[in-house]
Amino acid sequence: MLTSSTRVFLVVALLACASAAVGFRRRQNAQGGRGGRISGPKLAWLLYAVFLWFLVCPLVAMDASVPVEARVVLGAFAVSMWLRGAAELYMLYVSRNWKPPYGVGHDLGCIALVGAGLVYTGEKWAGVLDGRDVWALALVGLVLVTLVVEVAYAALFHQAVEGRTTGEDGVWFADAEQERFRRINRLTLALNVPLYGALAVWLLLGMR
Repeated sequence: MLTSSTRVFLVVALLACASAAVGFRRRQNAQGGRGGRISGPKLAWLLYAVFLWFLVCPLVAMDASVPVEARVVLGAFAVSMWLRGAAELYMLYVSRNWKPPYGVGHDLGCIALVGAGLVYTGEKWAGVLDGRDVWALALVGLVLVTLVVEVAYAALFHQAVEGRTTGEDGVWFADAEQERFRRINRLTLALNVPLYGALAVWLLLGMR
């Protein structure tokens, strides 16, 4: 379904993300990285979100074998997410004034953006869909689901840390040991299983 070059890029991107995640966790948990320690479930979610939003979506959007309507929606989302990523990194590590409500606002904006894109290309999705169309639409649907999940995570985290995410001692990640993060970590672990499963099935079908 996907072109051979996209398949290669996706595999390389997945391996790179996994390797970076291992190094990131070691730095955060063993060396006391800025933002605090990160739990296993939260690291898995971070890996998932970065891979899906920042790498899968733009790579699929640039693949000529994918329906152009889906490429428009995914491409617009990817641009928005890359802009958010640059802004968030600056606010975390430079200005140190990042707050979860900023991310929630962007997530909601992305949901509206993707929804508007589906409406704009609605004629395509209202007709008879072949396997390629269903596969592309499934990716768009997965993106929407993950955005809703991220909104919930951010709201729960903001409540757990009582808004203390700014300044030198800001907390950005859910620790595995602290009681205040237990519910968040349990929820994240429970949702990681079906989300990883859905992405794995989608990738396998795209590699056929």
